[in-house]
Amino acid sequence: MKLNQLSPTQGSTSKAYRKGRGHGSGNGKTAGRGHKGQKARSGGRVRIGFEGGQTPLYRRLPKRGFNQARFQLKLVTLPLGRLQRFEDGTVVDLEKLAEAGVIKFGHRTDGLKILGGGEEFTRKLTVRAHSFTAAAKAAIEEAGGTAEEV
Repeated sequence: MKLNQLSPTQGSTSKAYRKGRGHGSGNGKTAGRGHKGQKARSGGRVRIGFEGGQTPLYRRLPKRGFNQARFQLKLVTLPLGRLQRFEDGTVVDLEKLAEAGVIKFGHRTDGLKILGGGEEFTRKLTVRAHSFTAAAKAAIEEAGGTAEEV
């Protein structure tokens, strides 16, 4: 095959749509803009957030205060039962969980929190996480494992 023999796949390209080229084109005269009005004019669009002269929402809401949400840690929460899949003696941490496909390890992950309760936990694991619930810590230690806070 040569470069001059290449062509796009059938149906992947369409003919350029030319507005305002006479009524025979099916899109002449007003070129799909209708008659008169702001949207028929050149440059005739309202800006983002404009509400027809009514005070827009972004101006009606107060702009005071400080929000901590931007600075909070984004912890991945994981029920203790999900760790049952690992063999006894395994060191379980964020990387190991991501490698096993238990969690998705995204760029906005700051740590791991293990939640207790639910099903019974029987594995002797060393679990390294940023925090544990009291029930999770007790269940891990009761099974003979260790819960290490990183």
